Amino acid sequence: MPSADNRIDRRDWGLLILLSVLWGGSFFFNGVILRELPPLTLVLLRVALGTIILLPLLRAAGIEFPRGLSGWVPFAAMGLFNNVLPFALIVFGQTYIPSGLASILNATTPLFAVVVMAAAGEERLQARRVAGVLVGLIGVAILHGDALGFDSRQGIGILLCLAGAFSYGLAALIGRRLPQRVPPLGTATFQMIASAVLMAPIAAVVERPWLLPMPHPATWLAVLGLAALSTALAYIVFFQILQRSGATNVMLVTLLIPVTALLLGYLVLGEPIALREVIGALVIASALLLIDGRVLAWFSRAPASTPHTIR
Repeated sequence: MPSADNRIDRRDWGLLILLSVLWGGSFFFNGVILRELPPLTLVLLRVALGTIILLPLLRAAGIEFPRGLSGWVPFAAMGLFNNVLPFALIVFGQTYIPSGLASILNATTPLFAVVVMAAAGEERLQARRVAGVLVGLIGVAILHGDALGFDSRQGIGILLCLAGAFSYGLAALIGRRLPQRVPPLGTATFQMIASAVLMAPIAAVVERPWLLPMPHPATWLAVLGLAALSTALAYIVFFQILQRSGATNVMLVTLLIPVTALLLGYLVLGEPIALREVIGALVIASALLLIDGRVLAWFSRAPASTPHTIR
């Protein structure tokens, strides 16, 4: 269960850093795969192979499957809003914008989570959090500059990625209400199974992947990396942090992801990093720190200096 004081211990900070690398790498893998495979087929391969990787681990751990339709409903909801919708929206967005920019837009997830949690009555909408949302929106505005219009291809990609971030915000609410008795490996596997079941007919009808030409080996390596590292392993880590530190804290991983993805996009894919993206990322990061409140609390607890007595 999350700690009463909403703090993250050293172990979970380490897990957050690991998760940022795993999920930051997903933007790099997507950039490689999209050169040869369409978006929905990419998402289907990601969740299907992730399921295949997790099932033997589930069996070895002796974790039982949910019983009945009612047992699967929460995991199907989690799979829809945490995998199918955001994966598809962000991957489609990456057909219009670079992977580094997509990862920065993904960092707005806690901004949406604040609104979702307040609307659901899970958390009070504090003035500090409202200010954080406003600062974050300013950061997004700096990030994409004049590319807001629907007539801009870049603007479409930005809107798609923001819609994916909103879906993650809804998933944070659903994740808070998942059965606590299920271990992280079980939760990761069950929502991945549901995602594959939901995604298969969509990809089959829209893109008919069996008619596509065979991708090159480099693309298959990226698919395996996406499924094994950025999906199967990442969700085991994600649900472990979720159970230990709570939904709000686990979303702080999006502070770290843009740095990882930007560096991978620059070093491996040769994508340029604009000064506007750096400034926008810093403003969004400051907004998320303001929403979290941990830095402000640290400063408020700092002991005041003892005044000198004049003799």
